[in-house]
Amino acid sequence: MYWYNGKLIESRTLELEIDDPGLLYGATVFTTLRVYNNSLDSRLTHWRSHCDRLKFSLQTFGWQTPDEERLRQGAEIMMTHFPVLRIAIFPNGREWITGRLLPNNLTENQKNGLIATLAVPEFARSLPSHKTGNYLSAWLAKASAQKLDAQEVILVDTAGNWLETSTGNLWGWRDGCWWTPPLTAEILPGVVRGELVDWLLKKQHQVPEEPWTPELVKGFEAIAYSNSVVEIIPLRTVIWHSGKLEYNPHHPCFKELQIFF
Repeated sequence: MYWYNGKLIESRTLELEIDDPGLLYGATVFTTLRVYNNSLDSRLTHWRSHCDRLKFSLQTFGWQTPDEERLRQGAEIMMTHFPVLRIAIFPNGREWITGRLLPNNLTENQKNGLIATLAVPEFARSLPSHKTGNYLSAWLAKASAQKLDAQEVILVDTAGNWLETSTGNLWGWRDGCWWTPPLTAEILPGVVRGELVDWLLKKQHQVPEEPWTPELVKGFEAIAYSNSVVEIIPLRTVIWHSGKLEYNPHHPCFKELQIFF
């Protein structure tokens, strides 16, 4: 079941023209959101923020924006079946909404954290400021991590600085505050990342946004990644070229971020 171009379709296949740029080049922009309290207007669903990010990318690329009423109609229909929605927009404004369930092991991962590894710099995402359908590099990076029995992967630049995971933004705790890589490091401006930064600043907390150099990351007491589906997931171990870095997935610092959710 999915919503496509104004219609609800019950099928496992999607028919596209053979020269559709979305098929040939991954020419779509998308966002993935979690529907809270069965409402797109819930504080934590962030519907407006997701739509604004889509619109920013569409305007940047000079693509057609979708009909907002039809987009919302599709989302409202799909959310009666799924708590997680993936909304993709094609260059001519066609909308495509699919749904899925929350991960089965989400609570366990939030509690005890995951193992991650570092990707090679070649796997950095293209057009990193935008969430496009060309997600091959992140997909390949995560697939390579799973071969090492890691559940996530951290993308890096050519200098070895940590950027983001294959599915979310990074957070690290040290010196009594939360740190996150800067948007100038060419990372995705995650919706939850932006909301958390604003929330922490309003609570008079410092949120250093500095490059995550190999030296900086050694000083973190705890690290995690965030996205709109999983909220905050600690990373307990990071495998890298010189061995492993161990972090505390049960650090009390996580209680503060959990308050936001």
